[in-house]
Amino acid sequence: MGDEGTTRRLALRLTLSNLVGGISVFLFLAVVLPIRGGPSTGRILTLNLPAGALFSVLSVFVAVRWGTAIANRSLAPLRPGGKIDAQGQRRVLRGPLAQVVVTVTVWSSAAVFFGLLNLPLDTELAGRMATAFVMGGLTACGLTYLAGERLWRPFTARALEGGVPLRPVAPGTMTRMLLAWALATAIPVTGIAMVAFGVLRGDTPRGNATMWSIIFLCFVAVALGAAAMFGVARSIAEPIQSVREGLDRVEKGKLDAEITVSDASEVGLLQAGFNRMGAGLREREELRDLFGRYVGRDVARRALDAGVELGGEVREAAVLFVDVVGSTSLAASLPPQEVVARLNKFFAIVLEVVRAHGGWVNKFEGDAALCIFGVPTAGDDAAGCALAAGRVLAERLDRDGPLEAGVGISAGEVVAGNVGAAERFEYTVIGDPVNEAARLTELAKKERPRVLASEAVLQRAARAERERWDVHREVVLDGRPEPTRIAAPV
Repeated sequence: MGDEGTTRRLALRLTLSNLVGGISVFLFLAVVLPIRGGPSTGRILTLNLPAGALFSVLSVFVAVRWGTAIANRSLAPLRPGGKIDAQGQRRVLRGPLAQVVVTVTVWSSAAVFFGLLNLPLDTELAGRMATAFVMGGLTACGLTYLAGERLWRPFTARALEGGVPLRPVAPGTMTRMLLAWALATAIPVTGIAMVAFGVLRGDTPRGNATMWSIIFLCFVAVALGAAAMFGVARSIAEPIQSVREGLDRVEKGKLDAEITVSDASEVGLLQAGFNRMGAGLREREELRDLFGRYVGRDVARRALDAGVELGGEVREAAVLFVDVVGSTSLAASLPPQEVVARLNKFFAIVLEVVRAHGGWVNKFEGDAALCIFGVPTAGDDAAGCALAAGRVLAERLDRDGPLEAGVGISAGEVVAGNVGAAERFEYTVIGDPVNEAARLTELAKKERPRVLASEAVLQRAARAERERWDVHREVVLDGRPEPTRIAAPV
């Protein structure tokens, strides 16, 4: 059903509820509640029934047209060509309250009309007529808002799609609970008190008719109370339930969970707050993922858990350095796009193998990569994992790698920590094993298989992996005063 159908249905439903309320009030005054020494029931009905029927017809006609016109004006910002700015949004959100104007007018007119109509018949009856219609009007206003707010919810959701006001626009939870209390307790109990006060004053006879009046008011209190509490509870529970369902989806890892903001009170602000929280979690997860891609997941987790500060600590670590063979000639003979594509495939293999053996890629340096084992997360056999990763990596690159590369492996004490300035730093390792691995890589480019390891890393590895390597010679590496014993896979 479109907007026009919804507005007509809204106006009709509210009008019918007011009509039923008016008939109930009239019957209570004219038939149930007796007046000592007052006019007979026949005279009261003869005067008021035709007038009540005519007034009801006119009220329905005016209320439907007037209510529809108010709804159309309230919904104008949502229609094509409308402007849903802050003022237009407020007009839409206050649509249910605007409908209350119709109810107030109808019931105020009824109180004045029937009070004046019965004044020549009996002064006491005229006063009771006016008072009862005022009380009935208060009840009808409450029911009008509760029913209108429920039917208006799709329009509220559309108006809030562009943003939520900083402050609630519609009556909040406290106001709705007080409204339910007024409908369920204050107004019916006031009616019962009026009957009792009439008995004490002698205006109302002590008889069965008076008892039936009290029973009637008690029934109205129960019925209105149930309807009002149900309406208020549902208007609060449904938005909160949507938040609960959204939280369940977030707990299951679905950070894209988003709920429809369908309330203009603080309950709607709660819904909007959940959506903002979800957006913040998604942004945080994207940053965490991006951070992990740049520095490695272990380093990212360490930084998020413990914070970051410049400086480092001395740790035992194993270092694997891998460097492409003939990168200069490769760049000169191939287009840049092809070079980048091959490097990306090459680094994908490096990352896969290193991660599978418990290490992480600390940095990509042009056509080389520095891989670390044992820091920041300590492993049981960092040296053995580095040796195994070097063997497997050399085999993978020799068999189906997009580029040839040399692999050098070393181990020992390094300083691991954040290096740089307060505005810009990186987590890395510095020490002799890093330099030694880089030098071994240059030698490995001339070997088959293209992987070499220092004796230092073999001594730190478990026996099972150590037996897969053979220390076959000594060499003096650049920048080192003493010869280094190096090993290759058996």
